[in-house]
Amino acid sequence: MQNHPIPSVTDPLQYRAIGIVRGIYKPQDDENFTRGVLIDSKGNEIDSVVLGRVITLIRNHVPLEKPHLWVVYPRCRNNQNLHLQITGIWEPSTLNKDLQAKEGLNQSSTHKVESDDLLEGDDFFSIRGELIFTKPEEKEVVIKIRQKPRNQRKKALPFKVNLKGEVPINYLKQFISLDVRRVDYQLLVEDFQIIGPVSQQTTKNKSRKNLKK
Repeated sequence: MQNHPIPSVTDPLQYRAIGIVRGIYKPQDDENFTRGVLIDSKGNEIDSVVLGRVITLIRNHVPLEKPHLWVVYPRCRNNQNLHLQITGIWEPSTLNKDLQAKEGLNQSSTHKVESDDLLEGDDFFSIRGELIFTKPEEKEVVIKIRQKPRNQRKKALPFKVNLKGEVPINYLKQFISLDVRRVDYQLLVEDFQIIGPVSQQTTKNKSRKNLKK
């Protein structure tokens, strides 16, 4: 079993936007299970959708009346409103108990139930991408995330994530890794690291295509 819901980075210039949010998932209705809201401990309702890969898991094994630690992809609807795509659930204690039950193991077994708590705490996000806008005096930051295409037929379009925080303007067009915390409906920058300039290979390819026309 993977020991952390947010995988380690495999490439210094690896784009990603992923986080963990604790809350209760409330579907819109029985017929529209994949759309709903995540309700946190403060009662904030965050617009959410469940991605296909975890629908069966949630329907069959997750008591929705209880709060859980959800693995999510953040998106910004209308460039402002926080929207979450639920891609998984982090609950190793439950998963390990299920494993013990299946294998007929008792509590004295050498199999230990792992903690559901994470060192980073709840509502932590890892955002990695290109800094395309920053306005330190207004604490506005925009990061462009490029996605890997799922197949060769479909082109994966980049998307933007809006953050609140202070990043100097001289880091524009740099690849940046940020530690981010969700507070209510906003994502706040806690720390950041400049990795280096964004590769210009994509821009060069576009220029060559234009010359051929």
